[in-house]
Amino acid sequence: MNQSKYQIIADEIRSKILSGEFPADTTIPPELTLQKDYQVSRHTIRQAIALLVNEGFLRKEKGSGTYVDVKYKQEGIMRTNHKTIGVVTTYMSDYIFPSIIRGIEKNLSEKGYSLLLASTNNDYQQERECIEKMISQGVQGLIVEPTKSNQYNPNLALYVNLKEQGIPLVMINAVYEEISAPFICVDDTQSGFLATELLIKNNHKNLMLITKIDDLQGKYRMKGFIKACEMYGLQFAPDDILTYTTETRRQVVKEMLKHLEKNSDITGIICYNDQIASSLADHLTKAGYKIPEDISIVGNDNSALSKMGSIKLTTLNHPKEQLGSDAADWIVQTIEEGREQENILYEPTLVERDSVKKL
Repeated sequence: MNQSKYQIIADEIRSKILSGEFPADTTIPPELTLQKDYQVSRHTIRQAIALLVNEGFLRKEKGSGTYVDVKYKQEGIMRTNHKTIGVVTTYMSDYIFPSIIRGIEKNLSEKGYSLLLASTNNDYQQERECIEKMISQGVQGLIVEPTKSNQYNPNLALYVNLKEQGIPLVMINAVYEEISAPFICVDDTQSGFLATELLIKNNHKNLMLITKIDDLQGKYRMKGFIKACEMYGLQFAPDDILTYTTETRRQVVKEMLKHLEKNSDITGIICYNDQIASSLADHLTKAGYKIPEDISIVGNDNSALSKMGSIKLTTLNHPKEQLGSDAADWIVQTIEEGREQENILYEPTLVERDSVKKL
């Protein structure tokens, strides 16, 4: 496999360290000098330096420079490059995440890379700890699902720093809008639009949306809901959109049932995902409602939950394993070619089953 420019430069600097041309505990030439010597961009030089920092040959000291790490002269050995990719998801073992991880792991394994996996439980502090630990262990790149992507994240500076270090990063399912980061996502605005449009085309005029408001997917799916209502001239009231967060997810279905008791005209409900849709369907059935005769429900993500239970849910497709595989391809190509790949935005499609009735 052809080496990228930054890998070639890193090899030469590493060789100079091991030969003693760059003595232990001294600074290497400044980035500008290396740029001129190798006739490459500053980004390429930073990638080469970041690789050697991860391997332990160099250390960066703010305001002072980049030093040869003394321990390599003491030990007289070179650390093995394990070709490891860090994967950080919000959750690990439930819902659609195992399928995404399976796609990542399978593809990385085929390309000779190993996977270092961690989950944040949608918590900022855990996110920071996961990423810092992975960087300290020398991962060559990161695949990250953002934490509470629709809120201000105190870790944004950490992500900017990763870019400055030349550590490749791609975000999946969402992206922090405040920073310029590559992403692989589903078009969630279109998902919300298609779900709403389906109910409207089945003559439903009194709709509700349940959406998660601390993640960007929920914001975009709400945008799609509003877009469809506007396009088809459908009126909705402020309380026809019910929102929840990571912390209030378990209460939102009970809130919906209370709302239905007050507003018996509702005939169609668009849910943030299949997890909420499945739970809602169970609670509605226990409360005496018939689905879809009394209320139609549309989920999202085409998860295993959409096919379980007595009512098979109409939903939107999410390319779970494909997304994982594409993320693995993206990060490996970026590492080996020394340049970022293109963003990927999947177009959602409807998966029609039994939970929607034509009025």
